[in-house]
Amino acid sequence: MCGNHTSYIDPPALGAGCPRPVHFMAKEPLFRVPMLGFLIKRVGAFPVRQHMADRAALRMAIELLQKGECVGMFPEGTRNLTSETLMPPEPGVGLIALRAGVPVIPVALIDTAKLLPPHSIFFRFARIKVVYGPPVALHDLYGQAGREAVEEVGRRIMAAIGELIVGGRSLS
Repeated sequence: MCGNHTSYIDPPALGAGCPRPVHFMAKEPLFRVPMLGFLIKRVGAFPVRQHMADRAALRMAIELLQKGECVGMFPEGTRNLTSETLMPPEPGVGLIALRAGVPVIPVALIDTAKLLPPHSIFFRFARIKVVYGPPVALHDLYGQAGREAVEEVGRRIMAAIGELIVGGRSLS
């Protein structure tokens, strides 16, 4: 599952509607925060070093997916705090999708930053919406390698998330 990312509440929000456990890639520094690190390990998260080719994290995600597990990712690579538009995807999402050869479910997380605003440790009263979309069509790219295929996977995933966000906001 791949979703947009605007709040620290996004991982549990994305996973809440999934009928099975979701393993999340989480930025490596979170595992060093005393209580948080313990908790996120216990729910199946694994560390990723951001904005670089973290081969161990890529391998872990692919292995989990090939075993039939569910992996949650935020293709933007970090929280998007400044814009109403989606940031470009990191290449890891495309690489993982192509190597694992599994369906990618786009997820729109709407108004989660109102529930837990950036730089806040306190929740606010807010209604959020989580919209799960149909799998992104990638069958024509499976088996391909190279930058173009990886980038096309990322574009398709982000486009699907963007459509869900627009559609989810219009239902409010």
